[in-house]
Amino acid sequence: MDALTKTWLWLLALVLGTVALAQGAGPLAGAGLLALAALKARAILGQFLHLAGAPGWLPAVMTPLLLWLALIGMLSAL
Repeated sequence: MDALTKTWLWLLALVLGTVALAQGAGPLAGAGLLALAALKARAILGQFLHLAGAPGWLPAVMTPLLLWLALIGMLSAL
């Protein structure tokens, strides 16, 4: 099985996890949904957009995204 197929299956599992977690409520469910969103973004950026093979690009894109998701999580916990 090639890497893109494995990534696609991983994304499918993450989407199913998102659907299952979306049934819950509260800050813990929200934090879990944001964590799943970060994992999906990492998989898409790293494998489908091939940023994992480009030196420095994946952290340069993921760092602001993770900061943004953390800010959303903190604001939603208020």
